Amino acid sequence: MANELLICDKVAIGYGNKTIVSDISFRLRAGETAALIGENGSGKSTLIKTLVKEIPHLSGEILIDGKDIRKLSSRDIARIMAIVMTGDIRPEYFTCYDMVSSGRYPYTGRLGAMKDKDREAVEEAMRLTGTWDIADRYLTNISDGQRQLVMLSRAIAQEPKLLILDEPTSFLDIRHKILFADAVRKLAREKQTAVLMSMHELDLVRRMSDRIIALKDKHIDMDGTSEALTEEYIRELFRL
Repeated sequence: MANELLICDKVAIGYGNKTIVSDISFRLRAGETAALIGENGSGKSTLIKTLVKEIPHLSGEILIDGKDIRKLSSRDIARIMAIVMTGDIRPEYFTCYDMVSSGRYPYTGRLGAMKDKDREAVEEAMRLTGTWDIADRYLTNISDGQRQLVMLSRAIAQEPKLLILDEPTSFLDIRHKILFADAVRKLAREKQTAVLMSMHELDLVRRMSDRIIALKDKHIDMDGTSEALTEEYIRELFRL
């Protein structure tokens, strides 16, 4: 289907000859938000790294916006997909606006000469995440929560069809977790961006996700809605 932005068909992932998860099959549509959950070591981060072409998949087929991931260049990927990872990013002499503007690189090239449409995209992204009022502040002078919202703004400014998030709220306080979650939901709803995220916080998973994909024992153990995330299932998934 034309609105299926990510298709994994019988995919195996891992490192070298070691398979971490096999027979991964799912489809993610425009405007849909899906969360990857599971124990540490279940393969969530490995799948994320595979989807962003940090490591190759071992077998199966991965299509992004209908194109074989193996045939996409880094620039092609950046025009389709944006990524927000967990991390402490504090480049010196970068304002929040500078950082979000760097998300326009797939369209401006190395010289970074922005046109009006690029500046409009940056402002729209920062207003969506509530960071426009700190646009002129340096990244080194804002809180961790504000910084992660700026990184989300940078991803949104890329105007991606697919957004990949890897534990994006791990070090945020509860206020910024909720702000981040609501911004992602608004992005999916208003821009029809497909979102796939790896997360541990199950309360946020329920708040943010249309679908939940659980990994366990080297395979997809469950693919369903938040209603399937019962206390009994959580105990089984995490071996409590």
